[in-house]
Amino acid sequence: MSRTLILLALVACAYSAVVQVPLLKVESIRNRMIRQGTYAEYLKTKELRRLYINRGEAATVGQIVSDYEDEAYVGNITIGNPQQQFKVILDTGSSNLWIPDITCGTKPINCQSDPKCSSSLLCQFECEDQACCGAGPNYTDSCLLQAKFDSSKSKTYVANGQNFIIEYGTGSARGFLGQDTITFGGVGEPQLTVPNQVFGQATSLAAFFEGQPLDGILGLAFKSIAVDQITPPFINAVNQGLVDQPIFTVFLEHEGDQNGVPGGVYTYGGLDTTNCGPVLAYQQLSSATYYQFKMSAIGAGSYKSTKGWQVISDTGTSLIGGPASIVSGIASAAGATYNSTYGVYLVPCGTKVPTVDITIGSNVYSVDSSNTVIPLGDGSNNCIFAVFPFNSFGFGPSWILGDPFIRQYCNVYDVTNQRVGFAKSLQK
Repeated sequence: MSRTLILLALVACAYSAVVQVPLLKVESIRNRMIRQGTYAEYLKTKELRRLYINRGEAATVGQIVSDYEDEAYVGNITIGNPQQQFKVILDTGSSNLWIPDITCGTKPINCQSDPKCSSSLLCQFECEDQACCGAGPNYTDSCLLQAKFDSSKSKTYVANGQNFIIEYGTGSARGFLGQDTITFGGVGEPQLTVPNQVFGQATSLAAFFEGQPLDGILGLAFKSIAVDQITPPFINAVNQGLVDQPIFTVFLEHEGDQNGVPGGVYTYGGLDTTNCGPVLAYQQLSSATYYQFKMSAIGAGSYKSTKGWQVISDTGTSLIGGPASIVSGIASAAGATYNSTYGVYLVPCGTKVPTVDITIGSNVYSVDSSNTVIPLGDGSNNCIFAVFPFNSFGFGPSWILGDPFIRQYCNVYDVTNQRVGFAKSLQK
């Protein structure tokens, strides 16, 4: 081996790492809206917008991705040199990184000239620039409380200039692309540094991001579903040889009434042997888009269905979602009652519901009531039973294994071998 190759190998070893980044538990958008009495209206608006999009009646539409009203965990990242810090959803159900740009919230001049943008009724459905739409009659600054990226302050920023748009059920995030050094982990935390990362700089955000305790989203799924085919940050780290192993492990704390408290740990480049037991099994992915694999059965109490489905592991969803008929059987076995206003099943808080038993491969993974009975947040004695009806409309996976499953079993995401491992969480 030449001296040059030896030097390059040593440099690669020196920079590879295992990095543990802490999470913060925050109030989910869903719970905040329920507490404020606005969630029912939000659901109606979301369904109307989806109807417009499905009929092709909306303005320019980018790739449709999941909504984030359920999210309850955020982590810190930085962008640029010197580092600018942001709170983001670390999401295995999407693949793009975006944060608000310094210009986000500047009201476009076309808002009043275009009748589709000046009307509060039509704006979120038909106006091409969602910066015109918000909670006010015509406009509000959805970026008001978010940290914003200022590229002029970064020595390592490289302009890209390409436009981007990501559509949500209630509006879009849009802006332009840039490139800079990012880190998993905030200032003063352990950090995994990834140079040359392309990311979105949002100039306008959908109204439902207004007032949320997060700045942006960092997708951890595969490049195949990334808008504009941008290489996702963790896969970029793997490609550059920056981690010991091409895996990351997610450990989530139990969800309770408190917010702004430690919420768990993401371990990049290795297994989390502090919070998680040995890996019980790995399941090969059936599609390296999301972290998608086969689930052969699910049930609770005396109810069980063995039809078999495609399922994804998704840190960006705070419940377990599946076909309505099967969810109904599980909920009935748990003694839960459907609430059409909130679109979820409810049980009295403190109820000891039967375990939700999920069969993947030859293993049965049981999720107990400490992870499936969740405070509703409206001041009542009602709690959410964390299995909700989810309609995939025949596209994509039939089930979403969200945070209740991941709180019970740490998930190990192996991007090179395209598999997900499951290890019992060691939390009490």
